[in-house]
Amino acid sequence: MPDKITQIDVLIIGASAAGLMCAIEAGKRGRKVIVLDHANKPGKKILMSGGGRCNFTNTNVSASNFISHNPHFCKSALSRYSQWDFIALVNEYRVAYHERDLGKLFCNDSAKDILNMLLEECKKANVNLRLNCDIKQITQTENSIFNIDSSSGNFQASSLVIASGGLSIPKMCASPLGYQVAEQFGHHIWQTRAGLVPFTLQPHDKTLLSELSGISVGSEVSNQHIQFKENILFTHRGLSGPAILQISSYWQAGEIININLLPDLDVVNFIKTQQSKHPNSKLKTVLSEVLPKRLLPTLLGQEITDKPLQELSQLLIGKIAQQLKQWQIKPNGTEGYRTAEVTLGGVDCDELSSKTMESNKIAGLYFIGEVVDVTGWLGGYNFQWAWSSGWCAGQVV
Repeated sequence: MPDKITQIDVLIIGASAAGLMCAIEAGKRGRKVIVLDHANKPGKKILMSGGGRCNFTNTNVSASNFISHNPHFCKSALSRYSQWDFIALVNEYRVAYHERDLGKLFCNDSAKDILNMLLEECKKANVNLRLNCDIKQITQTENSIFNIDSSSGNFQASSLVIASGGLSIPKMCASPLGYQVAEQFGHHIWQTRAGLVPFTLQPHDKTLLSELSGISVGSEVSNQHIQFKENILFTHRGLSGPAILQISSYWQAGEIININLLPDLDVVNFIKTQQSKHPNSKLKTVLSEVLPKRLLPTLLGQEITDKPLQELSQLLIGKIAQQLKQWQIKPNGTEGYRTAEVTLGGVDCDELSSKTMESNKIAGLYFIGEVVDVTGWLGGYNFQWAWSSGWCAGQVV
């Protein structure tokens, strides 16, 4: 006997930030909505983000904070449902939050506050959420209805929304399903790769720098395309920290990155001033006022850091300044999807409506969130893309 088919208006694959937002908005319109997810809990990435405090958006959001082969695509969604709209929802639920550097907004207590808010909104909108569900097959009938065969039963829906996320952090149940569905229905996928991810180092550099694990330095990190001024963090595997994660999304294999460890200091002038005031002081003593002491002999050499200031020639001071302000390093690679916060690439934006997220090829098929070729910077931008793209699709599905 064939399985009973459940008829619904909207089926959303992925109980992600984008998927839940879309479900809420569609449910508010009286649409019958089911969300399917293969994980055992909804919103797993929400819960782990921001060290468990969820950096849920940013006070400064513009298209320039996103990477895409179509840099204009995200503008419509971000303007139609902005960070201020999401902040209003957070305020409505009296979720306590605070602002950190560069406009990043975090929960005071726990990321659960954001997830619980979304789940409460889903409940109010009569959204049906089904977990531990595997998708077996998706087909489309001649009258444009989608058939979804899953481990939770068979469904028919006039609108199918793919909110299954990217490939980053496999332990959070990351899946390639969204890209597979896009390809099945004739969509082009821009090559995916790990973004917002720590660098690994060449063997020589790893040996040299691994002993600095745990040291964090406010720096300006740049390549030929862009620069970011935030902290870098030395780890036992390589380099991490906000500035490194940011530049990683713009880095290509084999490329050198430049690190200015003292972006706000004229090093030559600083050393010369100290030289005239404290000629007998050692270089390491003076520089330890502006940089972690453990870092200095590794970058400059023990012999140089032990020198009294009076022994430093103008030429040597120039070389010291260059090493600290133009330190060049060639990463061996990245840590990959295992620790990446986001996936670059994805469903080609040129094949989607920027207003509704609907496929230009298949009526009733929508792609939202990370599966789309829109990748935000570190700092709450990827969540804002999830809220904005999910909201837009939710108005029309």
